[in-house]
Formats: sequence, C-alpha cells, structure tokens
Amino acid sequence: MLLDRTRQSLVAAALSAGLLFARDGIASGRAAAFVANPAWQAECGSCHVAYPPRLLPAASWRALMDDLERHFGTDASVDPAAAAAIRAFLEANAGPPRSADDAATLRITQTRWFVREHRDVPARAWRNPSVRSAANCAACHRSAEAGRFGEHDVRIPQ
Repeated sequence: MLLDRTRQSLVAAALSAGLLFARDGIASGRAAAFVANPAWQAECGSCHVAYPPRLLPAASWRALMDDLERHFGTDASVDPAAAAAIRAFLEANAGPPRSADDAATLRITQTRWFVREHRDVPARAWRNPSVRSAANCAACHRSAEAGRFGEHDVRIPQ
C-alpha cells in the first residue's frame, strides 16, 4: 500500500512537472508538448492553423466556443457534439492567463505575450501578401501546424 502511494506521488509529480514545462515552453522559446485532438484539428484547422490551446486561457476558449456563429466575422458553427468535444479539449489544455488583460482576450495576437514576442517583426512583414495578418502563424512559423513556434523555425517572408 505504501509503495502504491509512493508510486502515485511520483507519477503525479512527473505529470505536474511535464505540464509545467509544456505550459512554460512557449514563453521561453523551448518546444512545448503538442497535444492533439482530431475534432479540433479538423474543424479549426479547416480555416486556419488549429491554434494550440496553451495560447489562451480557458475563459477565452469558452468565450470563443460560445460565439462560433460570429467567429471573427464568420459563421464557424459546428454540430453540438463536435463543439462539446472541442470545448472540453481546449479548456483541458488551455494555458494560464499570463496577465489580467489576457484573461478576457479572444485574439491570441492581442495577448501581452504575443505582442512582446513579435515586437521586432517589421510592419512590412505583416502587410506582406503571403502573411496578410499576425493571425497567420504558418506564414512565418514553419512548424506551426505541429504546435511549434520556436525562433529557429521562423522564416519571415520578404
């Protein structure tokens, strides 16, 4: 019994450490653990990069999922079962709010973290026809589809 409790404690500690490093990996430039969900990848990834859940806190994902009929000017409604599965996945894998302002932010590009990380990107890069907007992560981050946004994978179109 004591061995089982010790083993459970060790497993819990390892999982906690893994989650901590995965969550903090994005802010430090280290590769963070990539979590996948087929419904999320199919539905969200059909229009844009399926943004990793860690990029927004759970409250932001809830708000986004609650208003899919008006998702940034587009009706992104999905069937209720898919919506429930995607919502649960996003909330379970959401990142922590990095600031009080980020807790209610719906646009990843407006989070303090995003603004800080992209402060050196020249304005002309955002206007480039192959980029179009800061929300088009895959235009510069070659591994965005795999949830990797490290500086070594970045190629800013000229």
